[in-house]
Amino acid sequence: MISNSFFSKIKQDLPASVVVFFVALPLCLGIAMASGAPLFSGLISGIIGGIVVGALSGSSLGVSGPAAGLAVIVLTAIQDLGAFDIFLVAVVLSGIIQLIMGYAKAGIIAYFFPSSVIYGMLSGIGIIIFIKQIPHAFGYDKAPEGDFSFIQVDGQNTFSELLNMLDYISPGALIIAAVSLTIILLWETKALKRFKVFQLVQGPLVAVVSGVILNLVFSNYSSLMLSMDQVVSVPVAGSAQEFFSSFTLPDFKALNNPAVYITAIVIAVVASLETLLCVEATDKQDPEKRVTPTNRELKAQGVGNILSGLIGGLPITQVIVRSSANMQAGGKTKTSAIFHGILLLISILIIPNLLNMIPLATLAAVLFVVGYKLAKPAIFKKMYQQGMGQFIPFVITILGIVFIDLLWGLGIGLMVAVFIVLKNNYETPYLITKEDLGGKRRVTIELAQEVTFLNKASILKTLDEMPDNIELIIDASKTSYMHYDVEEIIQNFQISAPARDIHLKIVDLHAHRGDVPPQHVTVNFNGNA
Repeated sequence: MISNSFFSKIKQDLPASVVVFFVALPLCLGIAMASGAPLFSGLISGIIGGIVVGALSGSSLGVSGPAAGLAVIVLTAIQDLGAFDIFLVAVVLSGIIQLIMGYAKAGIIAYFFPSSVIYGMLSGIGIIIFIKQIPHAFGYDKAPEGDFSFIQVDGQNTFSELLNMLDYISPGALIIAAVSLTIILLWETKALKRFKVFQLVQGPLVAVVSGVILNLVFSNYSSLMLSMDQVVSVPVAGSAQEFFSSFTLPDFKALNNPAVYITAIVIAVVASLETLLCVEATDKQDPEKRVTPTNRELKAQGVGNILSGLIGGLPITQVIVRSSANMQAGGKTKTSAIFHGILLLISILIIPNLLNMIPLATLAAVLFVVGYKLAKPAIFKKMYQQGMGQFIPFVITILGIVFIDLLWGLGIGLMVAVFIVLKNNYETPYLITKEDLGGKRRVTIELAQEVTFLNKASILKTLDEMPDNIELIIDASKTSYMHYDVEEIIQNFQISAPARDIHLKIVDLHAHRGDVPPQHVTVNFNGNA
């Protein structure tokens, strides 16, 4: 029985689901093509990601389906394993692994990714979406939708494709893209939003309808007519038997193949990381700041991948493009994600021929807006104002995503962020103040609240470089935790200080240890306490 909460925000969720459907449809097909898999497999995973994962997930705004970040892994795995039905066994096993990870509470991993990397991921994906859609808007559709890597499956790269498109400009596609983009932008103006009809009907839906009408009109003019590769290409089944024959079952005889298990582990780990990062990114964009239960999300993804593998679908993750489109379209609850899956199912059953009249140029216009909102200049300004410690990992993550791919970009951005954290720990474990006392210098080292083993080198170097014949105070009164290695360095310095004529005073060295009461220890240059 469906609860009342399922329909509580239906006025917002239903229109949003239509927008997500139009974004998801070409991506499902394009990712399948980029993965070297049957086109129908992308639609299967989109349907399961929407209906099944959407229902089981605790994410209010996240939308799941086939992921561009896995396309290269899937392409390589199908080639290495030798057949798509063998690959499906790995997908099923990956889902089982994700279920285990969920029950093992591995979802906590999501909380260890710095916000600078998360925002970098959002902006990087926004930029790459925007750039990748430009050729489609001009009518040059050699690279499939969903190919987000810098080196594309057609042998070109993101920027060489922009040059190539200039030799293949299609006037019809360009006009459709311009009209569609104008409609979407006008629909979002405050002047039109005052009218109720513009609040109920989404601009992207109107743009798609307009695109279909223009496509029909242009079919009468040879100079404006769109070719087959400039429109959506949904597989059309002539009968129920042909439809069900499109499903591929896994070949479980491959369970004795060790390579299947290795592939399953790779898919499970990468899909889980991509999902958890998307969960973090989606929660950060959520206007209501709801928190998604990450362990429940891993379980939902696990069930989704088991089902997807069993009936011939691609691996599933939560995906930021569809999730962002959901939020931008006004989605409020997971009902919109579920409805988008239902729309995918209904459309390929009833109206595949109508879907195949939708110009890719129109969908490019929809994705232009999604991409821009993910990477708008205000985000760059905000990250810059937070300081270089945030801005540098943010920019590095973006560059990695744009010039390599999503997973490499995230990995490089994370390494840079960790390096900056380590560097900051190395540089700021204490505060040094100096003063003159009638010819005698006094130096005070006030230790930070937490002094970890990462601070060993910095503290050892500082003590070693202290001048002779001074009064030195090491104040640990504000320290709640000190690693034993650092404490040992201070104790060793306490022994060597008299030989350098250093009058040493140590305050509350052991206050951070619960079993030892605070101590005030003063050691003079003769070494007597």
